Amino acid sequence: MKLKPKKIFVRCPNWVGDVVMATPVFECLRRNFPYATITGAVRSYARGVVEDGPWFDRIIEFDDMTLHGFYKLFYKIRAIQPDMTIVLPNSIKSALSVRLACAGKIYGYRRDFRSLLLNGGPVPLQDVNGFLPVPMALYYMEICKYLNLKIPEKIKPILYTSLKLKQKGNQFLKKYGIYPEDMVIGINPGAKFGSSKCWPAKYFANLAELFNNNYKSKILLFAGPGENKIAEHIIKQSKAPIINTGPDNINLSILKELVKRCQLLVTNDTGPRHYAVAFDVPVVVIIGPTDHRYTAHNLEKTCVLRSNISCSPCHKKTCPNKHECMRNITPESAFEAGSNLLASFKKKQI
Repeated sequence: MKLKPKKIFVRCPNWVGDVVMATPVFECLRRNFPYATITGAVRSYARGVVEDGPWFDRIIEFDDMTLHGFYKLFYKIRAIQPDMTIVLPNSIKSALSVRLACAGKIYGYRRDFRSLLLNGGPVPLQDVNGFLPVPMALYYMEICKYLNLKIPEKIKPILYTSLKLKQKGNQFLKKYGIYPEDMVIGINPGAKFGSSKCWPAKYFANLAELFNNNYKSKILLFAGPGENKIAEHIIKQSKAPIINTGPDNINLSILKELVKRCQLLVTNDTGPRHYAVAFDVPVVVIIGPTDHRYTAHNLEKTCVLRSNISCSPCHKKTCPNKHECMRNITPESAFEAGSNLLASFKKKQI
């Protein structure tokens, strides 16, 4: 098909990590349609992920979890009058909002009874057990392939930061006593998804001690909204000096600069792990309740630690059992994985 859209609307994914993994699609759209006006719609909390990128001429924030928010998004889309729309989430609601808004030709995955709302799109792979897990970066790119767009040779997330953002990041690093010669190990103990994704606080506390004792590194703890208690538990249980970013309410924009400064990140399976991939920062990812196959791409500088037990992956927000999928992964194993990455990928600071 030959496409010459003048106004493109992109309904971005909901989760921060998925937004990062969708950035190759944003890049692909901009390269294929350099003169089109492209509008991206993201949930309010995820604006900081994309706002410094070159992909969107306009960014719309929305919250369609309420009927009022749904209609507000509907009117915003109708005001734009796009002639082509890309819907990245799989939900019926995400396709319904753009169809009701008469958002031009609409493309997305044809699944879950929403095909009638779309003008076309790929069909996800499936077998007798249902849809097959596919790395999300590749999954999203199939929509661009369906549209016969020119696909980048390497499908890898990329994030951008502005000069202003870099200056703000440097201000925080200076406040934390982090200097260019310092080794910085980032730890990210929270997860917006739910407690089932969280490695025990005591384990993070012990891991901080191991890195501090063996590398004399600065330990930078990332704590997002609602994660202050987790951060406090880690600090109380650790003998290592830990720099807690929680009180500064670091947003997702500033977080890009802080993750980029790390030589290594140790994290649960959550948004910042994808920041690390985008900035080529080595990362140890501790996975329990989620299926690792959805993120099994661009793992050159990633070590995934997981425990094979019968109930994992369950994709439950809270664990109804003993949380063995996470508790079986020891601080010593995470330290060994991180040490191996540090030895393999020595990052120089500028």
